[in-house]
Amino acid sequence: MADERRKLRSTAWFGGSGKNAFMHRSWMKNEGHPPDVFDGRPVIGICNTWSELTPCNAHLRGLAEHVKRGVYEMGGLPLEFPVMSLGESNMRPTAMLFRNLASMDVEESIRANPIDGVILLVGCDKTTPALLMGAASCDLPTIAVSGGPMLNGNFRGKPIGSGTHVWKFYEDVKAGRMSVDDFLAAEQGQSRSAGSCMTMGTASTMASMVEALGIAMPDNAAIPAVDSRRAILAQEAGRRIVALVREDVRMSQILRRPAFENAIRVNGAIGGSTNAVIHLIAVARRLGVDLSLDDWDRLGRDVPTIVDLMPSGRFLMEDFYYAGGLRAVMRAMAEAGLIHADAPTVAGPSIGEIIRDAPSYNGEVIRSLDAPLTPQGGIAVLRGNLAPGGAVIKPSAATPALMQHTGRAVVFETIEHYYARIDDPALEIDESSIMVLKNCGPKGYPGMAEVGNMPLPAKLLQRGVTDMVRISDARMSGTAYGTVVLHTAPEAAAGGPLALVRDGDLITLDVAGRRLHLDVSDEELAARRRDWRPPANPGATGYQKLFVEHVLQADEGCDFDFLTGRREAGIPRHSH
Repeated sequence: MADERRKLRSTAWFGGSGKNAFMHRSWMKNEGHPPDVFDGRPVIGICNTWSELTPCNAHLRGLAEHVKRGVYEMGGLPLEFPVMSLGESNMRPTAMLFRNLASMDVEESIRANPIDGVILLVGCDKTTPALLMGAASCDLPTIAVSGGPMLNGNFRGKPIGSGTHVWKFYEDVKAGRMSVDDFLAAEQGQSRSAGSCMTMGTASTMASMVEALGIAMPDNAAIPAVDSRRAILAQEAGRRIVALVREDVRMSQILRRPAFENAIRVNGAIGGSTNAVIHLIAVARRLGVDLSLDDWDRLGRDVPTIVDLMPSGRFLMEDFYYAGGLRAVMRAMAEAGLIHADAPTVAGPSIGEIIRDAPSYNGEVIRSLDAPLTPQGGIAVLRGNLAPGGAVIKPSAATPALMQHTGRAVVFETIEHYYARIDDPALEIDESSIMVLKNCGPKGYPGMAEVGNMPLPAKLLQRGVTDMVRISDARMSGTAYGTVVLHTAPEAAAGGPLALVRDGDLITLDVAGRRLHLDVSDEELAARRRDWRPPANPGATGYQKLFVEHVLQADEGCDFDFLTGRREAGIPRHSH
């Protein structure tokens, strides 16, 4: 016990017989802790994003109790603490604006307190990357525990997916195929249990990413939120984090380059969200791992999408779990040589050992590599004079016939301009046009909102048009679909070429050739640039001002420029 006491951070607070230790222990004892819990046992922080304003995470308070059981069983002291919760469904202008703020909250909460290891309770889209980023900057033993997806949605006997069917039903209403009453009746059927989106949206994608990275326990990705096995996983994570502290297995020992390469390939196989690109780059760079857009394209390009889930396919996360979950997917990938099987995990065994005998129970939900949903999944990275820093598209959710397309630009200067213009009967737009949205990137919105999947104009929906090429510097929800080019960098508000596009310009999208080209001469673009002025942002005060001044572009992960690079938790000065 003496050897353990010397290496624990918490000993700097609770160890010894001095004045400071007396005060720290005394104040903690008013919570009812017996004296021996401060006798050198590991202190495990449970970083909880529970909030009733974050519906996807509203059940995490109960999940924390199961983590505590596991910690106690292994002789640790669990101490739960709150951090800023980011609810995608309610926060305005966008939860992404606050991802970096939440990461700072997490980092400084861990750094400032007597914590030896940490469990991250995550769920809704931005809570997972925010907590991973903050914890990465402290580099203590860490396990992520996701809250799990909701039960499958169901409306009048048919499965419906969170997010995915919102976009579909809304377009059906605009096209006159669905009544407003029916649209409103679908609300409760879509969200019928605790948990996050049950489509392969960003929440389920990031839950899959942490499992693929090895920073979560096996089966973290797919167990439904209300399934008792989710509580068991939480308890097992509580047990395991104590062992990681005693073995001094830090986050940086798990999240090495092979782990990120595994996650990128898994994202292709599951048809994961484009948002994972930004988040994994940000996490990697906190740890000093140089991950780039080129890595995403190179590693994911030839990975088939074999998980048949909405929005790319037909099924939902509950089906995915019953079919074998992420372990079954990774086993198929490993057998094809697409996985670094020797990558370590927080569970103890390597990735290869965990997935070696993983069963697959449903060949429709988890297809074989020989009969994939999409032969080339992954995230395609496009470059050209319209996106010198890169842009991304999700091929598995796009229309094949539009993957190589030249069309006339219909330009929206802001999202407000889009809403004011899109359903104007006089708008010159047809199915061959390319919709272009500006000033919705990291600085421009600010926060880079999920508005890139612009709904089509009503007059085209009523004619039966279901997809068009759309280009923006924005993001889109992982639950969305369509031939949507996103994250165009540099963004318009930073003076990127997107800012110079005008109505009528010809744009060529060539996904196979990884090209995004604006057919305007260099001389004309130079003339337009001389007339261009950065958009005013009078609302950028306080945190928004900090964000706009320090946020990096999408291809660099949208982190703050002063937060990247390796740091450690250390032990702050005492205050007494």
